[in-house]
Amino acid sequence: MPPKFAIYCRVSTEEQTTENQRLILVEYAERRGFNYEVFEEVESTRNTRPLKQKLLGRLRAMEFDGLLVLKLDRWARSLRELTLELEEIHAKGVTFISLNDSIDMSTATGRLQFQILSAFAEFERNLISERTKEGLARARKQGKRLGRPPGSKDKKPRKRRRNDR
Repeated sequence: MPPKFAIYCRVSTEEQTTENQRLILVEYAERRGFNYEVFEEVESTRNTRPLKQKLLGRLRAMEFDGLLVLKLDRWARSLRELTLELEEIHAKGVTFISLNDSIDMSTATGRLQFQILSAFAEFERNLISERTKEGLARARKQGKRLGRPPGSKDKKPRKRRRNDR
């Protein structure tokens, strides 16, 4: 039985079309003999990609053998989002292919490329965390008050953390 793939196409604005992505990905799927279902989304905001969330649920339920996208940025908006979601679906046995990025998680080379991306994402998270901690420590040392200022809606005094003295 041929593998069943989800083809995900996304554009950010109503003025754009998913047609080019769809044509390229469908041709690729047909050349490889995949069964497929196409998901096309026009969504610009970070938190509201309902079709992607529905598809993620179906991938988690292992309704598909693989996920095919044209480019990594069509699936995820950040490296962190990408690595977390790909690690999750890969653990379920779902193959991920990003055609233009030459990443095919069913191959050793594709998994290596993904591991390198994951290492860079972790490194980036660590750098951000270190810079944030250093900035907070500097602000405390300068006597700056951290956190939001009390507002008119605050009914009771805020609890102070140990480090805010």
